[in-house]
Amino acid sequence: SCSRAKDVTMPAKLPVNFFSPRSPVIDLFRGQLDYADQLRQDSEIVLYFFYAPWCGQSIAVREEIEHVASRLSDQVLFVAVNCWWNQGKCRKQKHFFYFPVIHLYHRSFGPIEYKGPMSAVYIEKFVRRVMTPLLYISSRSKLLDFLSNYEPGVVGFFEFNASPQPPGYLTFFTSALHSLKKDYLGTIRFGVITDKRVAQEISLVHSGSVYLHRHANTSLIYPKDIMNFTAENICKWALENREMLIRWLRPHGGKSLLLNNELKKGPALLIFIPYNPLAEIHPLLDEITKVALEYHKCNKSQAAEPDLQHIGDSDSPAFDSSVTDAHVKFSETFPIAKYPCCNTVVLPQWHSISRTHNVCELCVNQTLGVKPNKVHVPHCNFLEIEAALDSFYLQEHTFFQVISNTIECSNFLSFYSPFSYYTACCRTVNRHFLSFISSEKTIFQTPKVAFSSHGKKDNTQFSIPHIEDRNCFIPDLNISSMNITGLSCRTNKTLNLYLLDSNLFWIYAERLGASRSTHPKEFAAIVDLKEEVHYVLDQNQSLVGPTLENFIKNFSVLYSPLKRHLVDDPSVHLDEEHVVTEVTTSTFHETVFLSAKNVLLLYYAQWCGFCASLNHIFIQLARLLPPDSFTVARIDVTRNDLPWEFMTDRLPTILFFPHQRKEQSVKFPEDFSVNLPNLLKFILHHSSPSSSEPCTKECLYKESVLQQGHISHLEREIQKLRSEISALHQAHNQLEAQLSEARREEQRLQQQKYTLEKQHKTLQLHSDQLQATYDQKNQELLEMAEKLQELADASENLLKENALLRILVASRGGKLQSKDEIKEPLQSEQTLSEDNDISLSTATAALEEKRIDNIDTIETEHSSGNRTE
Repeated sequence: SCSRAKDVTMPAKLPVNFFSPRSPVIDLFRGQLDYADQLRQDSEIVLYFFYAPWCGQSIAVREEIEHVASRLSDQVLFVAVNCWWNQGKCRKQKHFFYFPVIHLYHRSFGPIEYKGPMSAVYIEKFVRRVMTPLLYISSRSKLLDFLSNYEPGVVGFFEFNASPQPPGYLTFFTSALHSLKKDYLGTIRFGVITDKRVAQEISLVHSGSVYLHRHANTSLIYPKDIMNFTAENICKWALENREMLIRWLRPHGGKSLLLNNELKKGPALLIFIPYNPLAEIHPLLDEITKVALEYHKCNKSQAAEPDLQHIGDSDSPAFDSSVTDAHVKFSETFPIAKYPCCNTVVLPQWHSISRTHNVCELCVNQTLGVKPNKVHVPHCNFLEIEAALDSFYLQEHTFFQVISNTIECSNFLSFYSPFSYYTACCRTVNRHFLSFISSEKTIFQTPKVAFSSHGKKDNTQFSIPHIEDRNCFIPDLNISSMNITGLSCRTNKTLNLYLLDSNLFWIYAERLGASRSTHPKEFAAIVDLKEEVHYVLDQNQSLVGPTLENFIKNFSVLYSPLKRHLVDDPSVHLDEEHVVTEVTTSTFHETVFLSAKNVLLLYYAQWCGFCASLNHIFIQLARLLPPDSFTVARIDVTRNDLPWEFMTDRLPTILFFPHQRKEQSVKFPEDFSVNLPNLLKFILHHSSPSSSEPCTKECLYKESVLQQGHISHLEREIQKLRSEISALHQAHNQLEAQLSEARREEQRLQQQKYTLEKQHKTLQLHSDQLQATYDQKNQELLEMAEKLQELADASENLLKENALLRILVASRGGKLQSKDEIKEPLQSEQTLSEDNDISLSTATAALEEKRIDNIDTIETEHSSGNRTE
């Protein structure tokens, strides 16, 4: 018999050096984590590089780590640890889900995990941030530079006069490290001021104060009286209250929901720029930052937040008051009666087949000269707009069915204030009305204004602007930014601004429509996930501030002039020899709509197996149909974007676009099999007659037959709907019967529950009684056991006495026997002996009788005890 061979496992090969012996990185290729911890005790800054020798990403990042180590090895200790060797302590103690992993330690603080791009410049930038988490601000100019940055800034004021380390400084220093630990992007910058005069520029007076600078909102000072002054609390407070005007996106390359989560927040402006984190100046980034700051600057008054320019230019303590006075004078120049607060309302279509809308501009007006208060530049109050909309919708029927090319205005009083009234100016526009693109004026800017009969006339001489264009009627102090300043708060199409490094993520830009040959790699696109559209900035224009401003402004207007970008398939080349035309996004409009032929279009995808089986049918169909009247085409929907009205969620889909009626496309019925005869019947049935031939009686007869066919089809559909309604009624009745049965069953169960509860109470009472009886009998048994113990003790004493008596009897018997042997014939002695024997026997009999009585008594007690049990 042959025995089964044992499994043979080859042991793993011994690890070898991952880094070169001449590298400044200490390579612990055997996973000596304990030795790595010893090395960390002697260094201030340590970088751990945990790797797996087989991991391609670890191999790729190895060169980046060596490059960073060659620049910072004199300040930072670089240690690489093999965390895959099964005999090493790193593999036994660490459980990583991916490689490589980078940890940094600042003295005893750590680990701070780096999760950014695995590029040398980004790694070095993060290491330098860990080395110096605080930026020393020694002058007003440095403070201005620090606060002018687009990233949030946290400033701490600590006087070093009293002691080497003033109270709270180490806590503030640790909070900066906590910020890097929680936010690997390092979006919050921490600075420290030691000069009291510099600190007073941002209203910091007391040592230990912490200041969070924000551009668009009011800056904050850390509330020591509410929160404890700890590193965790400072970091949490800064992260929760920071202001993210523009944010960097850095996808890690794997499966992630980063882009999806950001795009779901609303329309997003994605800006791709080449970025070097180690560069000292970034002119393009500074220009984009200025646009973002102006876009989010909603509060026109600078009294609450002083301008940053005065920090470096002015030493006057009265600067804030002068700014306030200037703005008050500016406010008095433009009364509210000339510049009302408005909102655009688009009413629905008056009929389902209509292609027109009534667009109204609803404005809040105030009667000047009645209220005693001084009137300033208006800020749109949400409550006022909401009240105006409520009043407007109550009278919506007045503006609903009005069809007019002129503007008709109506005034109606406010429900809440006798000093204000509302004005609604409406005009009927076509759905595809885009004539306003060539002009910056809105549809309401026309000299022909007519008032409807249901409201009083107004003597206003100017046209009411859209809410997006109202800034052109309110001049600003800065003329160059009047179109973009505060636009995020004056439109319902607010953009979230994002930055991406084109050196790392240019593939995303190409997917959005950027050219591969673009140099420099600069690109901007607006993605609206909700509307399923995205717009691309013309790549022939340079990516500068004014270009971005126009791009944002064009998107923000009510009827955006931006053209939706559709992704095209660049691999398709038109070939006249092919009988089936391949359509792309760029040729869709020309091939389908501008063509003077009837077009049959097949939607397909490369992964659709059934679509491929239709190729030979479409080739035969294209050969049968006359090429001067028909075009057979197809489009790959996975590689080309289509207008939303021609999208489909089913493959394959066949659409027929008849000549002269291209907007009335017909879909091939799904319940028909796709074969050559059915396709020919479908095409001939829906194809348009020639425009040169007049419609004869036969043509009219065919049209009437076609109409009758449509009518019969509609009647069949109505009959189907009626049968479905009848079936729904039957199902409803069955459901009601089931519900009534369920209710009866519920009542029966309730009764059973009540009965069971009563039985449970009875059983509980009986159980209590049995428990009381059990306790009583148990007490009686305890007393009986005590009595039995006493009888047992008495019986034991009697047995001892009985044994003693037997000994006495035995000794007496021996003496009598010895006397009988002597044979002394003394009569007196015999008589005495007989008397003694008689008395002894009498005593023995008495003792025996007593012992028998005791035994009977014990047996009686035992029997009574058994009966009790």
